[in-house]
Amino acid sequence: MENVLAVVLAGGKGSRLEPLTRDRAKPAVPFGGAYRIIDFTLSNCLNSRIRKILVLTQYKAASLDRHIHLGWRHLFCRELGEFVDVVPPQQRIDENWSMGTADAVYQNIYTIEKERPQYDVILAGDHNYKMNYKRLVEAHIEKGADLTVASLRVSPEEAKAFGVMEVDTENRVVGFIEKSPTPKTIPGDDEHCLASMGIYVFSARLMFDELCRDATVVDSQHDFGKNIIPSIIKDRKVFAYPFIDENLKTDAYWRDVGTLDAYYEANMDLVRVDPLLNVYDDRWPLRTYLQSFPPPKFVFAGEGPDARRGQALDSVVCLGSIVSGGTVAGSIVGPNCRINSYAHVTDSILFEGVEVGRHAKIRKAIVDKGVHIPAGIEIGYDLEQDRARGFAVSEGGVVVIAKADGVEHFSQ
Repeated sequence: MENVLAVVLAGGKGSRLEPLTRDRAKPAVPFGGAYRIIDFTLSNCLNSRIRKILVLTQYKAASLDRHIHLGWRHLFCRELGEFVDVVPPQQRIDENWSMGTADAVYQNIYTIEKERPQYDVILAGDHNYKMNYKRLVEAHIEKGADLTVASLRVSPEEAKAFGVMEVDTENRVVGFIEKSPTPKTIPGDDEHCLASMGIYVFSARLMFDELCRDATVVDSQHDFGKNIIPSIIKDRKVFAYPFIDENLKTDAYWRDVGTLDAYYEANMDLVRVDPLLNVYDDRWPLRTYLQSFPPPKFVFAGEGPDARRGQALDSVVCLGSIVSGGTVAGSIVGPNCRINSYAHVTDSILFEGVEVGRHAKIRKAIVDKGVHIPAGIEIGYDLEQDRARGFAVSEGGVVVIAKADGVEHFSQ
């Protein structure tokens, strides 16, 4: 794997996740209390023995850069040729932002070529899954492929949001259409389509040639799925690689948490007795940056229906958090939070540093970093009132309270 370079695309706006992406890039959005979304891709790289990683950023990358600097760079030895580098927009080619996934790589072609890789693994930094990229690269080499595309079986309805591949009996790609309204199903299986996961292995020389060629095409959108792949499948060896899940569950786990409701549901899965995503897997660890907070604490153990009792049921509670006489149920409480007496937090996600005042009640909500919830307020019980307060409310009825500088104050 020393001849492999991973290029992680982490520059998307994540506009469908606003207001969570108002001040941070989508890959930097917290997930599961202790993690950031990009930790999945970076953990996959590390577990797959990929030790050369470029993270290409673009929008609001300060918190992402800080997270990688604090939590990831110490795991790599630069003297041995290992690194995880955050690469900001270079504008080496022109003065524009990256126009598509292929253009994002092309804008950084000098940095990539300088590493002289034999194979380039192109990855997205905003998906949640466990995958061994070493197997993907090995399959690419065994097939003598020019390009290998990781694939996932999805329903025809889901496939409308993906690039869909047609393959022959040897899994060679013979057709590729991006986000077709009528995607073709797998031959012999009318219930599934073969979708691209946006994960590619290129033989480096081919990738450089194709990126340079595509950059000269005036009407190109400079996108791997829309332009690069359809243009080479006739003349080059392009193969599909079936996704092998390292999560060791019956159903393959892959999530694009690109909307507020999808993000909320993926987080809520973690508080179930047997979640689809196993974050306690020593065989395939999920790494992140953890601050030096003390252990979580639960205080007051009163008896009776009106007693003050600090407790968390079916929940994830992170380091530094104190449940001080309040009740947390079916929720994720991030680091360094405080739930004060008689407060109730139900089916909700609290980011780092949230404080919930006495007697406050929160239901089906996402509360961003550093927000202070006033005493006695109810959130998630009257959605019209929540909208009137200026809170975002998703289609699925999830209330999102955005952060501000320091403490958030709002009218009850």
